[in-house]
Amino acid sequence: MVKAILFDCDGVLVDTERDGHRVAFNQAFAAKSLEVVWDVPLYGELLQIAGGKERMFHYFEQRGWPAGVTDRAKLIQELHHLKTDLFMRIVESGQLPLRSGVKRLVDQAITAGIQLAVCSTSNERAVTAIVETLLGPQRRIHFAIFAGDIVPRKKPAPDIYNLTRERLALKAENCLVVEDSRNGLLAAKHAGMQCLITKSSYTREEDFTEADLVVEELGDDPGTCLTLQEIVQRLF
Repeated sequence: MVKAILFDCDGVLVDTERDGHRVAFNQAFAAKSLEVVWDVPLYGELLQIAGGKERMFHYFEQRGWPAGVTDRAKLIQELHHLKTDLFMRIVESGQLPLRSGVKRLVDQAITAGIQLAVCSTSNERAVTAIVETLLGPQRRIHFAIFAGDIVPRKKPAPDIYNLTRERLALKAENCLVVEDSRNGLLAAKHAGMQCLITKSSYTREEDFTEADLVVEELGDDPGTCLTLQEIVQRLF
């Protein structure tokens, strides 16, 4: 029996990576007068590193740090804070629509009395902004949000899903995780949870062998959409 649906954020609620986070990173680099541009293919490679701060640190370690930087941790913190502000402006502008079927599945879960949470390695401010702005306040009150540096290890470690299970007083077998990436899938499976994959623009070629169900999208078409009832029948 499913008692909670735990959503990843980026790529699951909204396909944010290419047109949201990547754009905001580039705007932050430009604002700091750094000659750094993450194009679409490069950012796809960098997504193998979970977490925005970790992604930037990895990039600069591989490509070289900007001249004159003496406090690397401070630079990363400043860039990430600026990037988050810029990303939130993009979100609040309404440029990034929810993925197909998300709102419908959320409404079905609320009606069924199923607990909801968002579990993401992204900054908590950005995740909360997405939920509040795009799902709206009436749905937001049903969500617990676990994001950012709330756990010591990011996905593919299961820490964030284990923490969510503990905080919501649930058993792993009663949790359904909705993810779009292999890192997220592995985190869910290491936590002992069922995992539904909805492929996103950057992840559709990844290996989802361990997933319990893989779809292109949840969908809103009455004839083809994946309903809560169908998910429960297939996975529980």
